[in-house]
Amino acid sequence: MRLRRHFHTDETTGIDLAPMLDFVLNLLIFFIITAVFTKELAIEIQRSGAAGGQKESGSIMISISSEGEVSVDNRVVDVRAVRANVERLHALKPDYGVMVVTNQNAHNGVLVMVADQVRQGGVENISFALSQ
Repeated sequence: MRLRRHFHTDETTGIDLAPMLDFVLNLLIFFIITAVFTKELAIEIQRSGAAGGQKESGSIMISISSEGEVSVDNRVVDVRAVRANVERLHALKPDYGVMVVTNQNAHNGVLVMVADQVRQGGVENISFALSQ
């Protein structure tokens, strides 16, 4: 009778990484695809140099102080009343645009609210300036 020799093969038992790699690859593909469809909505505003508070000819002047106080043609008004004032002044001077002069330390939220009120008032020509 012959003796069978069993050769001991060096098979190590370990964790199979193939399913985990498939899962990670699927996650990577999912995040790449969904990141493409993400759109951020924002208004990009660049505050240019100081205007010095001078009123341009042919524009309705709106100024915002550092405390958030809004004035339309040198009259202090509430932010919610900007639309009505712009509509009134735009009806008198339909070819005029709006110049929004804001203080350097004014909050951007007030500036955005004023710009929204002006757009709702029917004026599309809005210019922005910065005062010291």
